[in-house]
Amino acid sequence: MVIPNLLSFITFLPLLGALVVAMIGDEAGKKQIALGTTLVTFVASLSLWFLWDDSVAGMQFLEDYAWFAEFGLRYTLGVDGISLFLVLLTTFLMPIAVYFSTLYVKEDIGLYLAMMLVLETAMIGVFVALDLVLFFVFFEFSLIPMYLLIGRWGGAQRVYAALKFFLYTFAGSALMFIAILAVYWQTGTFSLLELQNTPIQGALQTWGFLAFALAFAIKIPLFPFHTWLPDAHVQAPTAGSIILAGVLLKMGTYGYLRLAMPLFPEAAVQFGPWVAGLAVVGIIYGALLALVQKDIKSLVAYSSVAHLGYVMLGVVTLNEQGISGAVLQMVNHGLSTGALFLMVGLLYERRHTRMMDEFGGLWKSVPIFCGFFLVVVMSSVGLPGLNGFVGEFTILLGAFVYQPVFAVLGAFGVILAAWYLLTAFRKLAQGPLTNPANEAANLPDLRGGEIAMLVPLVLLFFLIGLFPNLFLSKINPSVAQLVNRTAVVRSIEMPDLSAPRLSLTDAAQSPSAFAAKVER
Repeated sequence: MVIPNLLSFITFLPLLGALVVAMIGDEAGKKQIALGTTLVTFVASLSLWFLWDDSVAGMQFLEDYAWFAEFGLRYTLGVDGISLFLVLLTTFLMPIAVYFSTLYVKEDIGLYLAMMLVLETAMIGVFVALDLVLFFVFFEFSLIPMYLLIGRWGGAQRVYAALKFFLYTFAGSALMFIAILAVYWQTGTFSLLELQNTPIQGALQTWGFLAFALAFAIKIPLFPFHTWLPDAHVQAPTAGSIILAGVLLKMGTYGYLRLAMPLFPEAAVQFGPWVAGLAVVGIIYGALLALVQKDIKSLVAYSSVAHLGYVMLGVVTLNEQGISGAVLQMVNHGLSTGALFLMVGLLYERRHTRMMDEFGGLWKSVPIFCGFFLVVVMSSVGLPGLNGFVGEFTILLGAFVYQPVFAVLGAFGVILAAWYLLTAFRKLAQGPLTNPANEAANLPDLRGGEIAMLVPLVLLFFLIGLFPNLFLSKINPSVAQLVNRTAVVRSIEMPDLSAPRLSLTDAAQSPSAFAAKVER
């Protein structure tokens, strides 16, 4: 099953495509090469799925070469069940985003598409890098193309939004880099594979965790570090919003799961309830803010704050149900929210407004659009039978085992999500058609290429919702291995709820039996 340098091919093919797009002069050729590059990358990434060994919990398709040996740096790539589907999510969404861009972006399309391809290389690199410095390089490299996409092709407040996005995430990353150097100073290695078996001692266990966790909390973004996200989403071009919500935010949740939690398990257990509390606050707070939005794109942006709160809630439970659900929900959120931004972009290109008050009764004029929009909304709501339900349900199961109150509050967030999303659908699609601009003569329905972008997304909604074990069978072994590595820490820090109950009556009646219970 070993294909030499398969991960390197998947990672750097988009970068090669970006160079070609930047060099040629023909606009039509730029579009064809960019789209073709993303499609070839996606097909190549599918080989990871077909050649996957479900029985292996560790890294597969490993590549390991000396990079800067004198500094302890190695070029090490690999994927396990946690990162596999994030790679596939990236390569799946990118052709959709690029195709949308070829239809509607008119200004400097070559540079735009080149930045999209550079961004794809950076995102895939984050999910396959197994060296701390290599991870950091890809993590930071992703800032540049997204900053340019927002600042050059965004809305009226694009420069402000781009700067805010860059400064927030760069500040968090600077702390993470200091922590990476401290880890190397103590352990003598940057290798994630070696660090799994090298315990980090002393104050670095706490301060290192806080530095990593803060960097990833900003990237997710976790409440209260979320304020850059609505501005970035609203001002970004449609393809930028699709990739920002679909993939880029997952770099934060993945980083916490891949780096912060395994490297600093004692601190992860200690601060877990605080992170879970912030996740629950984000779920409720993001939902309440989404309820009062008048701009449909802003509503979807705040929904990301809420939905990613579920992912973090699942991660910090430190049990298999919660973490497996979180990994699956990363994929679900990428598909559902990416599809929501795609639908908003398609509508905006027709009406050049995102204000929900400007719409109403669209089902009468654009029934195909409204039919797809309803399915996407139900996917994001978590309707049973669709992808969102499986992830949220599994996360809430894990949260209930971890702390029932978090599960109850998370379930309340599900109700709020249904409220704001169905309200948005009602305002757009239902009721009387009173605005002449929304009549069928003035508002064309979806066409062939646009439908082709949405059909694969909808098929995946049902595939994950109806056959989740196709995905969980690959996720669970790696999650079980991760959970087992922290089992000793959890047994010390968390009470064993299955232990026999002790009472003074037992002590009085049978001191020897009482002593046996104490030992157990």
